[in-house]
Amino acid sequence: MRHLKRTAKLGRTSSHRKAMLANMVCCLIMHKRITTTLAKAKAVRPVAEKMVTLGKSGTLHDRRLAASRLHQEDAVKILFAEIAPAHKSRPGGYTRIIRMHNRQGDAAQLAILEWVDVTSATTPVSTEVPEAVAPVAPDATK
Repeated sequence: MRHLKRTAKLGRTSSHRKAMLANMVCCLIMHKRITTTLAKAKAVRPVAEKMVTLGKSGTLHDRRLAASRLHQEDAVKILFAEIAPAHKSRPGGYTRIIRMHNRQGDAAQLAILEWVDVTSATTPVSTEVPEAVAPVAPDATK
């Protein structure tokens, strides 16, 4: 009986599953948004949220814990430099899952997993109004 066993196996061995989840969290950190199946998005979400919680404290020990889980030092740097400070005042719920259509090949439901605040904080929005180009009058001498 598997009472109270919450881990989604996703049809993989434990080492394959851990490596896949770490890779997906690294892709989420790098690209700020990933598209995957709904089951994988639900499995990645707790791992990503725990990494942000480590990044919020920012100690050397937490950095080493994140590096041991993610296995990509550049993703850890982005996590501690950009993503965790953007969620400093937020008590939890750093990611959102947006359901999409079903995939045509196997009818698996797709979903987008993205950060809640980082997409708006890191993407600069230009508030400048482009200058209007003055209309050029046709040359009347011809």
